[in-house]
Amino acid sequence: MSPSVTYFDHCRLLLETVAAQSNAIKQTARLFADTILADRMVHVFGSGHSRIMVEEMWPRYGSFPGFNPIVELSLTYHNNVVGANGQRQAMFLENVSGLAPRILRSFALSSQDSALVISSGGCNIVPVEMAEEFQRRGVKVAAIVSLTHCTASKSRRSDGKKLTDFADIVLDTGAPVGDAMVKIEGLESPVSPGSTVGGCLLVNAVKAEVAALLTAAGNPPKVLTAGNVIGSDRAAAIFEAAYDEHAHRLAQLYATVGPA
Repeated sequence: MSPSVTYFDHCRLLLETVAAQSNAIKQTARLFADTILADRMVHVFGSGHSRIMVEEMWPRYGSFPGFNPIVELSLTYHNNVVGANGQRQAMFLENVSGLAPRILRSFALSSQDSALVISSGGCNIVPVEMAEEFQRRGVKVAAIVSLTHCTASKSRRSDGKKLTDFADIVLDTGAPVGDAMVKIEGLESPVSPGSTVGGCLLVNAVKAEVAALLTAAGNPPKVLTAGNVIGSDRAAAIFEAAYDEHAHRLAQLYATVGPA
């Protein structure tokens, strides 16, 4: 069997793992829809390559306002690899305690908000502390992890707690320990990770359920749509309206920041 076919077979197993979590996906969607219907925002955070799932949620085609993508470049900018803004620094900062509350200091959170925190291993300090801080402020948290990898990994926190310890709902990407899924004869380590595949399946499944709930509630979302689907004028109008809605929702998060 060729390596690519092996990878596809593993991805089918990821799909089965995600599809088996229908109840948790619907529970997550209900939480997020309630937040959006309350004119608040779902905060989405991921460090490292988990940033991919943050951007998959919003903004892109087939997505809609209501989500606050929290992307810290110091934790996610990998393009330089080495030198200034390199990967070594990002991996170091990902385990600096106290960074998460400094990030959230910029937002006036509400118990009507909700959050999605993504971390494949669920053991690095910043995403764990993000979930902890959200819960401490009354915000319910859904987490996306690889349960197998998380269970097999040691937390970087001294108390041993992981992302799953600060999540109201846990969603599993189905990725294996170490993430990579394809073993090559003669090569020491496996290649081709699966967490992004499972994570994107989960994010878009939740997104679809949220869209259905919002529409059923009489508040159909402003979905970013290609011009060759609905016409260029209609697409442009929706883009403007969606970004305006995002700005108005975001403004509430800044309006009362700081001491009263």
